[in-house]
Amino acid sequence: MKPHVNIVVLVDAVGALSDGTLHNGNLSLVDDGAFESRGQGTVDLCTIVVPGQVVQWTAIAVDVQTTAEISAITFLPPGGAAPERAPAWEGQSGGHENLDLKVWEGIVPAHLTRGVPYHYRLEVQMHEGSHSVLHLDSPALMCA
Repeated sequence: MKPHVNIVVLVDAVGALSDGTLHNGNLSLVDDGAFESRGQGTVDLCTIVVPGQVVQWTAIAVDVQTTAEISAITFLPPGGAAPERAPAWEGQSGGHENLDLKVWEGIVPAHLTRGVPYHYRLEVQMHEGSHSVLHLDSPALMCA
């Protein structure tokens, strides 16, 4: 088993800002986990993890002329109530000196129930302004 799993957030910022949504093909999620995660390449990615594993999220804009970065990752309580603030945090990865590439990471807690998807809110900021942050609540982590 790998000690960490990477989740790449591919963002079409122009499409997302034009449509006002991260759906409609404007965002896709893929991971490199050791298990077969469901929903690869969609907004419904369910990444299979194990307790103690490090999860790293990185946003990449598909258009080099635009910017996209993760502004928050917040795990949702059961039943879809208002999200609690983040067990994931923003951090620099491995001492690399690329200030344009922000990596969010968190450690899978030991108390998660196996086979239960834990959905999270992924907020993505593109450019600046009142409508520049969009979110979706469909991705999840699930313990193997």
